[in-house]
Amino acid sequence: MTPDSFFAESRCASENEALKLAERFLKEGADFLDVGAESSRPGSQPIGEKLELQRLLPVVEALVKEFGVPVSVDAYKPVVVQGVLDAGAAIINDITGLRLYPETASIVARNGAKIVLMHMQGSPATMQTAPTYENVVDEVMQSLRDSMSVAKAAGVNGENIIADPGIGFGKTLDHNLEILRRLDRFQELRVPIMLGLSRKSFLGKILDLPVEERLEGSLAASVFAVQKGVHILRVHDVAETVRAVKTALALMNGLTS
Repeated sequence: MTPDSFFAESRCASENEALKLAERFLKEGADFLDVGAESSRPGSQPIGEKLELQRLLPVVEALVKEFGVPVSVDAYKPVVVQGVLDAGAAIINDITGLRLYPETASIVARNGAKIVLMHMQGSPATMQTAPTYENVVDEVMQSLRDSMSVAKAAGVNGENIIADPGIGFGKTLDHNLEILRRLDRFQELRVPIMLGLSRKSFLGKILDLPVEERLEGSLAASVFAVQKGVHILRVHDVAETVRAVKTALALMNGLTS
């Protein structure tokens, strides 16, 4: 629900467009829906709470009423988080990992919601300005542990926490590839791992292709991630990803009922 999301085909300008896209995603095999109203692409600027809620609330309410599946909202500001939870959201996807507003954890805890804690170095406006690490995997792991500690201290049930290493959020191409190669390390967190790989710029650098032509790269990265133990994939191309992952899982484990 933002006009400047990095992939044009994911943008919805109205509640009706959002409902149509959600219906398609669910038919194609999505397990839950994720909605955002503030772009977090590199270089983006935050928007005000009022505008964010104006964009989010009608859509969240409609999705919850229409489809009855869990709705995740990409939000971190306490007022926005409370608003979307009141509207029926079941998951908060906090790209700051509670570092900007730790009080958001108490709101999530009171509502019994799930929370995705993502790692990001810097902010969307600055994160791709020369990100540096001594050991990217160790540092991202420690940051996620710190975020999990904040959540649990506020009363969030450990079973309601999901961790996201934050591919593309304050990382160079080499940083992203190192995290992906060592994804198995993140199992040490003992929570489900989510990744957003779909059509991101690191794939564009590998393939030398614009965002519109990164589907195959997204599918290859998604299959690789599942093989490494990732539990949740946040994607733009639902049907294609479901088919690719279903095939990969059959090759790995055999067909199941």
